[in-house]
Amino acid sequence: MTDIRVAVADDHPVVLAGIKSLLQAAPEITLVGDATTGKAAIELIQRALPDIAIIDISLPDISGLDIAKRIAETCPTVKLLALTVHEDRAYVQLLLQAGVRGYILKRSAAEDLVRAVRAVAVGGVFLDPEIADKALAETVQSGSSSSDKEHLSQRENEVLKLTAQGFSNKEIAARLDVSIKTVETYKARASEKLNLRTRVDIVRYGVAHGWLESL
Repeated sequence: MTDIRVAVADDHPVVLAGIKSLLQAAPEITLVGDATTGKAAIELIQRALPDIAIIDISLPDISGLDIAKRIAETCPTVKLLALTVHEDRAYVQLLLQAGVRGYILKRSAAEDLVRAVRAVAVGGVFLDPEIADKALAETVQSGSSSSDKEHLSQRENEVLKLTAQGFSNKEIAARLDVSIKTVETYKARASEKLNLRTRVDIVRYGVAHGWLESL
């Protein structure tokens, strides 16, 4: 895998040290800097332009939601991964809408952080398995109703499932032994049938069908 440049922000020294240790143990991840406040985090991200920024959403000076909005405006190429102790569904939804690509609980970091970084790096959306059902419990209503009328082919279903699980088009093509263009076609057809407009919609649909539970 290509080198993944990561920045980290957390105001708890012990947590920050643990996160850095986890990341530094992964050979494909390069830590480009860390911060302990929202202001410092924004400055670090704007200066270093990492591939991924892991942000504690409860920093003392600026909320994670405000950081996400600021970074989406000023550094759209940087993918944000929210790290938190909170399991509030409404807040997860707000962060996803603001452009956050991953949401992971601190108590799951030891097992899932590096996996989350890898998934987000290739264009996926990663939701902590412990909160996925809570965060996205509402199925995509339009998708649920239309799926009764429009049935996916086996390949359309496979492509949509792998997309929900965070795999890139290139990775899906390699897994299914088809071209990237073919993957794009299957994904477009499936999304149209189920009225899934964004990647977050696909993740919601995947959660509703248990696709993320096997990750």
